[in-house]
Amino acid sequence: MSSQLQKKTYITVKDHSVSQESFELLYNGAFEMLETFPQPSKDRLPDYYKSDDYISHTDSKRNVFEKVYHLVKGIALKRKIRLINSVSKNTKSLLDVGCGTGDFLQVALESGWAITGIEPNEQARAIANQKTNQSVFDSEQLFNLKPQSFDVITLWHVLEHLPELEAHFSLFNKLLKPNGVLIIAVPNFKSYDAQLYKEFWAAYDVPRHLWHFSQESIKRLANGVEMKLIKTTPMKFDAFYVSLLSEKYKFGRMNYFKGFWNGCRSNWKAARTSEYSSLIYVLKQQNT
Repeated sequence: MSSQLQKKTYITVKDHSVSQESFELLYNGAFEMLETFPQPSKDRLPDYYKSDDYISHTDSKRNVFEKVYHLVKGIALKRKIRLINSVSKNTKSLLDVGCGTGDFLQVALESGWAITGIEPNEQARAIANQKTNQSVFDSEQLFNLKPQSFDVITLWHVLEHLPELEAHFSLFNKLLKPNGVLIIAVPNFKSYDAQLYKEFWAAYDVPRHLWHFSQESIKRLANGVEMKLIKTTPMKFDAFYVSLLSEKYKFGRMNYFKGFWNGCRSNWKAARTSEYSSLIYVLKQQNT
């Protein structure tokens, strides 16, 4: 990525969930995306994940919000399995990067997939390994995996967390078998709920989210490593989840009715514009 001196501030956003610090989001016109600035150092970044409320690192169901989250996650897991089954019918080797507590890998294992997971958080990784026969490793193992080993690589709301973005894209391309598929799910900063909540939009989630993508930015990043976009599909539940959290950040409390209503509005508008709150991108090498 080019120097931040060449980029303009798009918006200033607060870390509502951990540090309460403020960060700028810089607009990168070359990739049609936003970049969090300043980005924490590698040593400092784990500190921003130290929260009992960081829901992807826990299986807790302490309140209505967390119970609904896990209920919806169960539905989403079935859809994810259908997606990976549809793009790889013959051989089934899966790498899930940033697998959290391992629920997706567990369901994939039960569906006949040979699984490997990467998870940097020690607590989440321990939970995941209990579910997956010790198939989950720390981040360093990602760089030791054999090239052309996987039919499918998935990143469910993970790409936005990874430093050295272009280098990771290149690595995923090398780890795929010929005809392999890379599946990426990320928030969309051009969605209606992002425009509505502005600096309170929960999916900015600075500084844990280092990058903030549009549909065009995913295409450009993929083209940079000679991959092509073959399918885009919405994650409609995300509009409700993000709107509920955004209500909390903006007004200090969870307004379930308003959050649900704004999630509905976001999906309704996206039905015409395709700018959903979060999108899943399916990518393949250009020569396959």
